[in-house]
Amino acid sequence: MTKEQKLQIAKLRAEGYGYIRVAQVLGISENTVKSFCRRNNLTGKATAEKPKMQVQVANGMYFCKQCGVSVEQNPGRKEKKFCSDKCRMEWWNKNLYKVKRKAVYEFTCIHCKTQFKVYGNSRRKYCSHECYVADRFGGGQDE
Repeated sequence: MTKEQKLQIAKLRAEGYGYIRVAQVLGISENTVKSFCRRNNLTGKATAEKPKMQVQVANGMYFCKQCGVSVEQNPGRKEKKFCSDKCRMEWWNKNLYKVKRKAVYEFTCIHCKTQFKVYGNSRRKYCSHECYVADRFGGGQDE
């Protein structure tokens, strides 16, 4: 572990980040972070306030939420949280519970008349592929 990583661990723990989050940001093992914190008396509960989603280090550098690589920011634009599309997709797939699903629609299936909810498609007619086939092609009967 480098001196820079040790300083970042101390800073992030002081800001209230947990072991797992610190390990993710720096790209090192959670157990390495725990051991370092125990040896340097950085244990204990995180602070009551929630830390920001993006981690900023004292010298103005930002780090990818997934892999911990530094991310260059463009002045006057929205802050980047990820270094690449790959990291962005991996992070959101691991954190699905944080997705704010606003486009949820409720419909009645044309074929079986059951109620169903669907996300993101406001023009859906059938609850399943089976109902679509049965309604459109007469229940799979060969002609």
